[in-house]
Amino acid sequence: MSVTEQLLRALPEGIVITGDENTRPFECDGLSVYRQKPLAVALPENIDQIKQVLRICKANNTPVVTRGAGTGLAGGATPLEQSVVLGLSKLKKIKSIDTDKRLAVVEPGVRNLAISEAVAEYGLYYAPDPSSQIACSIGGNVAENSGGVHCLKYGLTVHNVESVTILTIDGETLTLSREDEGLGLLALMNGSEGLLGVIVEITVKLTPTPQLARVVMAAYDS
Repeated sequence: MSVTEQLLRALPEGIVITGDENTRPFECDGLSVYRQKPLAVALPENIDQIKQVLRICKANNTPVVTRGAGTGLAGGATPLEQSVVLGLSKLKKIKSIDTDKRLAVVEPGVRNLAISEAVAEYGLYYAPDPSSQIACSIGGNVAENSGGVHCLKYGLTVHNVESVTILTIDGETLTLSREDEGLGLLALMNGSEGLLGVIVEITVKLTPTPQLARVVMAAYDS
């Protein structure tokens, strides 16, 4: 039985996408000059379904390419030949908001801007703001260590993430935190483009909304 057939049998209807035309939207990310059609695309709705995808792909020695919103310009979500794309766009819950500690726990498919929208009533927002923030996902932001125009003041994604929970190809769950002793594995995950594990939960730092915003123009003689 092929990998695709095993995935279709193991997962509920509508989770696995197959066929040339159906998988075509997943053959590249924002870097559309490079394209590669995957064997199949899996769009799981929960962690158990992600584990099933990883288990089947590992048993068949099939590469897994994790995908967020597909807005990246670095080719991080470009499928490998004969690979399965693991899309995390359906995992889009904001699990908790702690206004005292200024933290939010979110799933990887949550849009960058949606975090700021959810905490705006508390006078908070999520500072890293890539140009695609209206569409890009926080999981993809971690995978690419995204920045934005505010990164000079507030830092990149790596400076605004407190912890991540990941799944290894073996289905093992690991939580990497800023408070961990020893090697900075949390920093290593930021910018790793999904090569080290599948991100299933992120705890992000929230920043107080500036009381005043003004445009300043400066002119110089030389």
